[in-house]
Amino acid sequence: MAANAIRIIGGQWRGRRLQFPDLPTLRPTPDRVRETLFNWLGQDLTGRTTLDPFAGSGALSFEALSRGASLAVAIDRDLTLVRALVATAEKLGTRALETHCAEAQSFMTRDARRYDVIFLDPPFAADDWARLLPAATARLAQNGLIYVEGPAPIDAPPGLALWRSDKAGQVHYHLLRHAGKS
Repeated sequence: MAANAIRIIGGQWRGRRLQFPDLPTLRPTPDRVRETLFNWLGQDLTGRTTLDPFAGSGALSFEALSRGASLAVAIDRDLTLVRALVATAEKLGTRALETHCAEAQSFMTRDARRYDVIFLDPPFAADDWARLLPAATARLAQNGLIYVEGPAPIDAPPGLALWRSDKAGQVHYHLLRHAGKS
């Protein structure tokens, strides 16, 4: 597979290859990690809403839509990537992808909606968890989950609890939920 392509691994678009711009800073979530994540989330996301503040290739948003999510909000500050997300949604025939060209933190601060699943997968060198996690928590639905991916393990901030975590190569990934949920 080309370096600037991903494969949808489950749902209605399983096996579809999606192209995205070949940018050196883009690092899509690996297949193995996406497979584990969606096993944790459950394969059927019918009616759920997702927020992907660092959409990049759109891998996580398109996986969620492939599994029945009713809305995937994809944010990226690179207009080239946002345009590619729109083109991919058109190719797949979905109107359930909402895109915005914006900085993640500012979008989460001004957006008032709550989401069932939030994918936090910032650029690998970013270390802004002290700001990002509270902003994402403010957007999280009562029974929602926050997926966090980065180069090191993270601690759950106040109000959230670590539900699941794993590591694949250099990628540490976690699923957080509101504290006190069983």
